[in-house]
Amino acid sequence: MPFFKNLMELPRTFTCTLISRSRTHLLLNLLLILTLFLLSSWLATHSLIVTATALASPFLFASNYVSSFSSISPSSTSFVTGLHGNWTLSSVSTIERTRWNSRKTQSDIISNLASCDIFDGTWVVDDTRAPLYPPGACLYIDENFNCFKNGRMDSDYLRYRWKPHGCSIPRFDGRKMLNMLRGKRLVFVGDSLSRNMWQSLICALRESFKDKSRNNEVFGRRKFRTKGFYSFRFRDYKCSIDFIKSPFLVQELKASGKTGTQRGRLRLDMIQGSSSNYHNADIIIFNTGHWWTHQKTFKGKHYFQEGSHVYDRLETKEAFPKALRTWAQWVDTRVDSNKTKVFFLGYSASHFRGGQWNSGGSCLGQAQPITNETYLASYPWMMNILESVLAEMKTPVFYLNVTKMTDYRKDGHPSIYRHPGMEGGHRKIQDCSHWCLPGVPDSWNELLFATLTNITP
Repeated sequence: MPFFKNLMELPRTFTCTLISRSRTHLLLNLLLILTLFLLSSWLATHSLIVTATALASPFLFASNYVSSFSSISPSSTSFVTGLHGNWTLSSVSTIERTRWNSRKTQSDIISNLASCDIFDGTWVVDDTRAPLYPPGACLYIDENFNCFKNGRMDSDYLRYRWKPHGCSIPRFDGRKMLNMLRGKRLVFVGDSLSRNMWQSLICALRESFKDKSRNNEVFGRRKFRTKGFYSFRFRDYKCSIDFIKSPFLVQELKASGKTGTQRGRLRLDMIQGSSSNYHNADIIIFNTGHWWTHQKTFKGKHYFQEGSHVYDRLETKEAFPKALRTWAQWVDTRVDSNKTKVFFLGYSASHFRGGQWNSGGSCLGQAQPITNETYLASYPWMMNILESVLAEMKTPVFYLNVTKMTDYRKDGHPSIYRHPGMEGGHRKIQDCSHWCLPGVPDSWNELLFATLTNITP
């Protein structure tokens, strides 16, 4: 380097100049040269150290504070990517905000230094965090999910926070999420577990307002169980968050039997008719699963139909992939992935003991999550089928694989607290499928927020 070359040439230059001078001056000048040389060497060394430290600091920051989502194999999948065409999904990072990096933008951070499956983790007690909204305070929770108002007195189920192994997720920030959703439409499409998540998100976003009456409006309020479309709008942000009931994703029809009675048929080759109302939304979150375990579906007698053919009997394990492929083909054909982000919410675990929902099954008295993985249920066969279908799609689908994280939470269901009164018939049928709100679905929305934070420009 020229800098070091010039330093090395200094003694030679000074020596030639000083030959004619007296010995005293020569000695003084030699001491001066030696001092300058040592000082220059010290400065050069420390300049390199400062430069190396400056270069290394972003990498040290990234390795300490960046946790990324990655594409991984079925049964532990954060994202399922399209296998056709040139589309690939790179790692998406979650940034833990600190005082040092609060001035940094995500583009300043190297995000691929670590990877993390945010759905592989554990529930930890965290008394430093309050629920995303106070129990009983949100007006838009279905009566069946409002355990606090329905008399559930224990609150330990609200103390748990989902903690992924090896990384952290950002705390839900309602205002930040609303800014990401400004001018956009987010639609949940699915069964009542999807409605569980929809109401959780509305309440969490609403809590970010001081004046909770001015900035929003809802359509379909107090008719959550009877209508098929509900919309909540945040006027100041010009965004809407909708729920469309579609428990199978494909079309269920009513047909008249020989005796004049109405009999349901499920068209495995036809997407539900309401699909035309949301195909161009900015974000769509689909789910299905629980209705495929109902008695009429499970038996499969004269219920499943393709074209004009009604199957005398078709096993659910054969019908379910047919329906999912109908849905996948519709998404690949009708949804513009350049505009719309597609999510799929995985199967949410149930915890009936001693029977099912209609045969005396119970989860009453469960006050703590499962802590030993050996007591978890086996991975649902429906999710293996779902993951294989997603992997065949051209459209990128963000897979919210909540199956395992919900399987731990036997303590989070409404049980008998699904109605204001607990007497009589209400005690006989318990709800061990849905979740109390606030509760477990709030963590799903925290993971949704973390994902959107890192895929939204």
